[in-house]
Amino acid sequence: MSSSNSVRDNLPWVEKYRPSNLDEVYGQQEVVQTIRKFAQDGRIPHLLFYGPPGTGKTSTIIALAREIYGKNYRNMVLELNASDDRGIDVVRNQIKTFASTRQIFSTGFKLIILDEADAMTNVAQNALRRVIEKYTKNTRFCILANYSHKMNPALLSRCTRFRFSPLTETAIEERVEDVIKEEHLKVSDEAKKGLLKLSEGDMRKALNVLQACAASVDKGEEITLDMIYECVGAPRPQSIELVLDSIMRHDWTDAYATMNKIKSTEGLALIDLIAGFVDVLSQYELKDRTRMDILEGLGDIEYGISKGGSDKIQSTAVIGVIKRALENEA
Repeated sequence: MSSSNSVRDNLPWVEKYRPSNLDEVYGQQEVVQTIRKFAQDGRIPHLLFYGPPGTGKTSTIIALAREIYGKNYRNMVLELNASDDRGIDVVRNQIKTFASTRQIFSTGFKLIILDEADAMTNVAQNALRRVIEKYTKNTRFCILANYSHKMNPALLSRCTRFRFSPLTETAIEERVEDVIKEEHLKVSDEAKKGLLKLSEGDMRKALNVLQACAASVDKGEEITLDMIYECVGAPRPQSIELVLDSIMRHDWTDAYATMNKIKSTEGLALIDLIAGFVDVLSQYELKDRTRMDILEGLGDIEYGISKGGSDKIQSTAVIGVIKRALENEA
């Protein structure tokens, strides 16, 4: 086996199976078609990709750059992660230096990719505005962010915006099936459905969970639904149903004991249970008022937990909120 193959095999699957061209980008067909048209016409504007993590922002721009530049990729593209390099010195030094120097033996523009740019300071974003304007003739910028509202409006106005939505289960399933085939894994149908649901539109999360499960089984052993839930650390639907049933049918003491038992045996935090309650209760037929009361109450409790509220007190509050709302429903 060559050393390059050996290195590739040791990569995290998120990197190992990162798209190498635009055809391999799943779930963002409209964005890909538009960008490809820009590239074919040779008229790529400054770009802003924004949306939740794991939806293909970085993969799309890197795949586009590899298609445009081929072997010359490293000379023509500057990649910066703004989470680390987020101050004005980076704009003045690295970005300005790269943008201002032209390639002697190649035509076309260079590309600067700023990942997680919503973490850049306001001063750096303001400095970037002028750099973008000054060097447009030979440089294009692609700004990647999770939240567009954290970006400077004047910077946004200089870019063509593309929103990356959470990926559909179908898009994630296609990629996951490819990885399962490539890695010779055995995964039960239940486990696949659970993985797609728990990934919540995040391809990175789906591949990381699948890799973690694959590492925990012997060759030829099947990956089960329980393994998926254990790896994610999410409460199983049957556990949530058990706690809800106890809250509805039994008194406060029994409900509290059941909740604590589930938390300790499955290693769950109260915040995980709250997310599970919301998910399961969304499938119940409840009056609008009841649903509002539950969501409002659980929202207040979640806020209390985030501010360091006592786990014991918040657990009792959860039981109280659900019990009271469901009693009113009856």
